[in-house]
Amino acid sequence: MNYSHFITAVSAARKASPIRLLTELMQKSPPSLISLAGGAPNPNTFPFKMATITTGDGTAVNIGEDLMKRALQYSASAGIPELLSWLKDLQKSLHNPPTANYSPDQGQMEICVTTGSQEGLSKVFEMLINPGDNILLDTPTYPGTLAALRPLGCNIINVPSDQYGIIPKALKEILSRWSPEDVRKHNNSPKFLYTIPNGGNPTGTSLTTDRKKEIYQLARQYNFLVIEDDPYYFLQFDKPWAPTFLSMDVDGRVIRTDSFSKILSSGLRIGFLTGPKPLIDRVILHIQVSTMHTSTFTQLMIAQLLQQWGEKGFLEHVDRVVEFYRAQRDAMLAAADKWLKGLADWHAPAAGMFLWIKIKGVSDTQQLIMEKALQKEVLLVPGGAFNIDSSVPSSYVRASFSLSSPAQMDQAFQRLAELIKEAV
Repeated sequence: MNYSHFITAVSAARKASPIRLLTELMQKSPPSLISLAGGAPNPNTFPFKMATITTGDGTAVNIGEDLMKRALQYSASAGIPELLSWLKDLQKSLHNPPTANYSPDQGQMEICVTTGSQEGLSKVFEMLINPGDNILLDTPTYPGTLAALRPLGCNIINVPSDQYGIIPKALKEILSRWSPEDVRKHNNSPKFLYTIPNGGNPTGTSLTTDRKKEIYQLARQYNFLVIEDDPYYFLQFDKPWAPTFLSMDVDGRVIRTDSFSKILSSGLRIGFLTGPKPLIDRVILHIQVSTMHTSTFTQLMIAQLLQQWGEKGFLEHVDRVVEFYRAQRDAMLAAADKWLKGLADWHAPAAGMFLWIKIKGVSDTQQLIMEKALQKEVLLVPGGAFNIDSSVPSSYVRASFSLSSPAQMDQAFQRLAELIKEAV
């Protein structure tokens, strides 16, 4: 693929930082190397000497003095080598990307570690979007995505969706505005489609495999990229897990974000980008001059744990997490059936942490939730927050089942039911 059409002038102008390259060179050098080059502080002056972190299953992650010196120091912008290696093996095992064996020019699969998937997303957007560019997404969607997109001045085109995600027929109808000649000339045809394919935030919807295949074929036909933002991939409630866009990517047109926030820790801020090397390299150049790199300490801590667990142990941990969230989902659905039947509509989510509820007889939930619900001591998110234009009325609310106990969910929906009855 020719990626030059997709990259902004700012991204194309980025050059490698000589100092950052020295850091990576030093990490690959033998201990006998005497370096007078770097501006790294002397780790012997740091107050932290060693640490042991114990996990819930009893696994101990030991960071001795030598490893601690490395953990507290600068590291490569793409990520530390052992974590990158583990993640590449994981992606190949889970997704078997066709691009894994391509040459770099063909769009070979590459990975970089980011400070949460949010950093990766925002840098991808800044790499791709010029003011006036057309981009596609299905709303309602994650407010963090909308907040990152709005200042870039792009035209956000909403693609209709239902409980099974983006509707390919509707996407095709939108794309028919551009002729094949427009696409060949890159005449303002959409640059990318953004979607959360599993357990969408806020809707909880998951794209079916057939729809993904149809969407990918449209991406090939109209030459746009697919940004597969998949933080809830590991929170799918049923197996086998759905095939990903990455697993279908024969062209090197998919950029995928993954996150450990939902399954290991949200505070450690570890995410990773997978996509064609020419594009991931652009993101790494941006990281070099912004955050420089994700925390070396948290990367090493995660890498040590994953190496001890192995892929089998990691996936066993994921299964335990899924079991917890499945029970939480079922408890929320039971509470909804008990209190909200006849007052609201909803669909059981197949992944993620959220239940998307349509309140009957209420055209806009903003005042209902932000004022009256607080008085009844129950808090949800009004649906307008997830629209391209947040001022557009929405009859929906988002309820999260991640933190509350089943008893709290039951009480919350009882209060919500009372509120709805008063409102209508």
